[in-house]
Amino acid sequence: MNVFAHAAGARFPTGPLPAQQPVDPVSGLTRTQQLLADDPIWLVLLKVVVLFGIGVVLTLFMINWERKVVGRMQHRPGPNRTGPNGWLQSLADGLKLAFKEEIIPVLADKKVYFIAPVISTVPAFVAFSVIPFGGEVSIFGEPTVLQLVDLPVGVLVVLACSSIGVYGIVLGGWSSGSPYPLLAALRSAAQVISYEIALGLSIVAVVLYTGSMSTADIVERQAGGWYFWLLLPSFIVFVISMVGETNRAPFDLPEAESELVGGFHTEYSSLKFALFFLAEYVNMVTVSAMATTLFLGGGRWPWPLSSFNDSGWLMFVAFLVKTLLFLFVFIWLRGTLPRMRYDQFMRLGWKVLVPLSLVWIVAVFGIRTYVNTGGDNYTLLLLLIGFLVLVVLGVAFLLPDRKVAEAEIEPASDYPVPPLDLKVPSSPPKRRRAVGTSGSAGAPRETAGAIAGDTRKEGEE
Repeated sequence: MNVFAHAAGARFPTGPLPAQQPVDPVSGLTRTQQLLADDPIWLVLLKVVVLFGIGVVLTLFMINWERKVVGRMQHRPGPNRTGPNGWLQSLADGLKLAFKEEIIPVLADKKVYFIAPVISTVPAFVAFSVIPFGGEVSIFGEPTVLQLVDLPVGVLVVLACSSIGVYGIVLGGWSSGSPYPLLAALRSAAQVISYEIALGLSIVAVVLYTGSMSTADIVERQAGGWYFWLLLPSFIVFVISMVGETNRAPFDLPEAESELVGGFHTEYSSLKFALFFLAEYVNMVTVSAMATTLFLGGGRWPWPLSSFNDSGWLMFVAFLVKTLLFLFVFIWLRGTLPRMRYDQFMRLGWKVLVPLSLVWIVAVFGIRTYVNTGGDNYTLLLLLIGFLVLVVLGVAFLLPDRKVAEAEIEPASDYPVPPLDLKVPSSPPKRRRAVGTSGSAGAPRETAGAIAGDTRKEGEE
């Protein structure tokens, strides 16, 4: 079916939402859960290794791809020496970091300093476990699904992993024993927490519409149409929030070189710095994969190629293409937009994205209630309300803030001090400007040449 089939006339189901996948009456499990439960131990270990490899390979690819794309945008070649057309440059950099000398600050807390990069990296890989990369396949004769585990609360697992990752950033800045990494770590914590709230609220509408927090169920329910069109406000908030959640430009304030030297990882070197770098790029892949799962139908092909959905491996290809599309958006933003000020960034999160998500959730809940009470043509109503919400909040965001009158500040003591509103008077006019052909104020001033000529004549006489 067309990806816009929901916008053409789909309906909210009345009453409790049934499971999209067929449920076995004996075990009470869906087809996906049955296949995953029957996986032998060797297949589970194989999936774990492959997921880890996908994260590492995509990180190496993303670093090189980002440098090449940004170089193209800036009319320069980018990496072009190491390997074919420079594509092994990231591998060379990673090996170099692993063998570089490790420098540990004297004032660092050694144990926390060591464990902080691990806390940032491990949750980023754990989030991969609940993401469905494709459909049903056969691996060495064993039928299975391209997913490690299908949990009833899979969406919450991804949110929990992103929440734990910020502990590594905070501990890394604190354990360095330097004030600048500590300031960057605190600012990063405020940023991640703020945008994680907006990110979680943007998922609520998807959960309300789907009736499930299982990532596999969310993908199956998009068989009739993707959610990025029907739940457009949620999709916009999710995309903006995932950029802020991953500390990427134009929201890379924890790494603002101008005032914080290099961010929370200033005092890190060698392999520990590589782990922080790995965690950042793996988080980018994770949120891009979640955006694909929640709003672009996972591994499902659109209508002209919907026959490819019968093959689990072809669905895996579609999933990779969609994920790379979101990763390209990260690179595009980095090469296009300047870094925002911290107050502008926090205002965007708390005064725009969070209110927009709350209003949209209320709208989705109200429309579902309206349909359950006998209403009809909810799709048009849903799209109109979403458009109006975007327009109202956009106008409210563009309006300038009200200027607050400054209160009069009284001096703190009786000691004589200059007035606070002291203004330096302008310099007095030069005496030569007063020389003129007439004594009247409106007469024109003589030029410098005429004054010099008169002086010479007086000297000759």
